[in-house]
Amino acid sequence: LLGQILDHWFESEPLKATLATDAVIGAMASPHTPGSGYVLLHHVMGELEGRRGAWGYVAGGMGALSHAIAQAATARGAHIFAEKAVCHVLLGRAGEAQGVVLQDGTEVRSKLVLSNASPQITFLDLIPQEQLPKDFVQRIRQLDTRSPVTKINVAVDRLPSFLAAPSAHDGQPLPHHQCSIHLNCEGTQLLHQAFTEAAHGHPSSRPMIELCIPSVLDPGLAPPGCHVVSLFTQYTPSVLAGGRSWDEQARNAYADTVFDCIEDYAPGFKASVIGRDILTPPDLERIFGLPGGNIFHGGMSLDQLYFTRPVPSYSGYRSPIPGLYLCGSGAHPGGGVMGAAGRNAAQVAIKDFRHL
Repeated sequence: LLGQILDHWFESEPLKATLATDAVIGAMASPHTPGSGYVLLHHVMGELEGRRGAWGYVAGGMGALSHAIAQAATARGAHIFAEKAVCHVLLGRAGEAQGVVLQDGTEVRSKLVLSNASPQITFLDLIPQEQLPKDFVQRIRQLDTRSPVTKINVAVDRLPSFLAAPSAHDGQPLPHHQCSIHLNCEGTQLLHQAFTEAAHGHPSSRPMIELCIPSVLDPGLAPPGCHVVSLFTQYTPSVLAGGRSWDEQARNAYADTVFDCIEDYAPGFKASVIGRDILTPPDLERIFGLPGGNIFHGGMSLDQLYFTRPVPSYSGYRSPIPGLYLCGSGAHPGGGVMGAAGRNAAQVAIKDFRHL
């Protein structure tokens, strides 16, 4: 349990609750949920410039990371076709992958196919079901993809000034503006209450908020004097109580709750807002292909990790379709900006390719 880990090392409840956010980030789980301790450890894997467990901003926004990977690939002869949706995987007579068919009907032939899409899209949408074992399809359908995340991107005309650390008179950023700022995290019980509300189909009345201001470190993201504020919030159910959908009214009502909370910590924040973009779990699924809006392509719970990710007997990146590999967050070791699943899948694909 996460609580046992934190209680062993720390005494301060606000510190424990702030650390606990990384144990439930992207997970429809409470700090009291068994296995939540692993998600915390998952978020301190790896290193950044020699510092273990460190995080950093990507200059130019997260898309710049994808662009850098694309540039490295094209420099080595790869061809990248953006905005070309794949309709289905092309199969040979023996049921092996032979390429992909695009939505415009174009066929792209290849000896191997690696899918960075979720297991659900890869195996339920892009492959004819009769080509897969029934028990495999059933397991893919049963994956827990619940997500509590609503992401809100905000444009503001000045830095937020927090009661706990007021801004400088000249409006220049202070050290805390360069960090991840956690709100509504005074105690783990608050996080548990927020989770419980969402478990019953109601957006949290006092949501967990992780606020960062990337434009402080990367001024090119906003005009002079202005900033972009990224809000990673929980908990919001994919489907609201009574089967209600996330219409415009529900989305704005939740965002108003989040903004009211921030206002309590930083008076004047709401008046500084120029615009906002609200992405609920259904929005994250529709726009980014995240099943249930889950940023990890599926829950990072102990029953969906290691040799069971995405399902038992297919945790080694290969699939029931010869020549088709899973290389995204739905494969081992799961989500996070680390590329481990892709690197591991590539190693397996290269090994198989040598025998073709």
